[in-house]
Amino acid sequence: MTDRILILDFGSQVTQLIARRLRESGVYCEIHPFNIPPERIRAYEPKGIILSGGPSSVHEAAAPLPPALVYELGVPVLGICYGQQAMCEQLGGKVNPSDHREFGRAFVDVVETCDLFDGVWAKGAHEQVWMSHGDRVETLPPGFRAVGVSEGAPFAAVADDKRHFYGVQFHPEVVHTPHGAALLHAFTHKIAGCKGDWSMAAFKHQAIERARQQVGKGKVICGLSGGVDSAVVAALLHEAIGDQLTCIFVDTGLLRGKEADEVVTLFRDHYNIPLIHSDAGSLFLQKLDGITDPEQKRKIIGATFIDVFDEEAKKIGGADFLAQGTLYPDVIESVSFTGGPSVTIKSHHNVGGLPARMKLKLVEPLRELFKDEVRVLGKELGLPDSMVKRHPFPGPGLAIRIPGEITQEKIEILRKADAIYLEEIRNAGLYDEIWQAFAVLLPVKSVGVMGDYRTYDHVCALRAVTSTDGMTADYFPFAHEFLGRAATRIINEVRGINRVVYDITSKPPGTIEWE
Repeated sequence: MTDRILILDFGSQVTQLIARRLRESGVYCEIHPFNIPPERIRAYEPKGIILSGGPSSVHEAAAPLPPALVYELGVPVLGICYGQQAMCEQLGGKVNPSDHREFGRAFVDVVETCDLFDGVWAKGAHEQVWMSHGDRVETLPPGFRAVGVSEGAPFAAVADDKRHFYGVQFHPEVVHTPHGAALLHAFTHKIAGCKGDWSMAAFKHQAIERARQQVGKGKVICGLSGGVDSAVVAALLHEAIGDQLTCIFVDTGLLRGKEADEVVTLFRDHYNIPLIHSDAGSLFLQKLDGITDPEQKRKIIGATFIDVFDEEAKKIGGADFLAQGTLYPDVIESVSFTGGPSVTIKSHHNVGGLPARMKLKLVEPLRELFKDEVRVLGKELGLPDSMVKRHPFPGPGLAIRIPGEITQEKIEILRKADAIYLEEIRNAGLYDEIWQAFAVLLPVKSVGVMGDYRTYDHVCALRAVTSTDGMTADYFPFAHEFLGRAATRIINEVRGINRVVYDITSKPPGTIEWE
């Protein structure tokens, strides 16, 4: 069995980055709630456990704390930020509010060596880290010693090498801690003894075998959306179960230009997968008539998609399973790990299950993967670059890129502007450098002069972001010449737009869609 690390989540907005760093080093890991039942921890058989950061204080009533089993399993434990405080408090130390809180860039002085620092930090080093804490450890539990101090934390890093327990007040998972990934690597590979042999090729074979075992001789229907996720699901299941798979492509009428034709050509003609193409654009437009709230749009599109899909599935008859492109961030963002009400970020995913009336069991072979990992899997499955490297496109499609009321005219205007924008990006050789680029039709109009005429037309916003995992994003720094060329083409070639602006906002962990 592949070596595995268990990450217990206490609500930090960067917990997912811990998993990303571990998987990048060839170590498989999963994120689970801090209050996971002890029997599930045993069944997971972790080689090590990481306690994430979080917004709570150990002094709060009902403060989130890991099960005592975490410290009794005999495996290494690393506590990060709140995770360090929880570990120290549970094992006999003392945590108090700090008179010197630290948020942002800070520096740790390495006062002692330990296995966590082996090959990374030397005694006497002065290292940059990223802090985010109001409480701090004031007294260490028995067996621990200080190995790092900062201006605001006398126990910025602590170690119990005998039990292989470690705690850091800073966040090694973020890029603002330059050697953070190396510290995590030391924990997983040197201390926990992980071989680091997890790869996407190995995952592919495991996922195919799991799908075969789950489905047996049953029939599976898969909903294609035009995006990378559902395409990879379809390709993987086709390799696993062959003709037991039928794909249903619900064309919402809200896709980017030519995408519907590309999906049909790829899966029906190239892969020879049974494919039903349901052109339901007019129905979706009818359902969205007069709707302006983005969350309502999402829910209407999601519900209508299921209705159309269900109707087509009934025509096939005899299906036992529904395949869905749920990703790991969808799972994490759709549940509350800290006991409070969950904030639904991606409400167009049916992560919690399907409507009971559908009477189908879910097959979700990508449920353990991040977005960039799905692309690697797509390559392993032989999907063409034109599909694997396609920029992410949200389920609601153009509907959430038209703030305000949706009309067919607006859809056509935006689709043309978006196509020109992406064409210019490809012409400039920038498509693969950008994680996601798209045009937005703003809910305002602008007075302008075009030639000898005064116009009153729409304003188009262009957005392009860089990202590795789809959880954080920063705007792409286009040259002014590129923006001028793209804007000129859009204004000249798309009737209904007379002004173009470029969005340079960045996004913290969370969705990077425009709403």
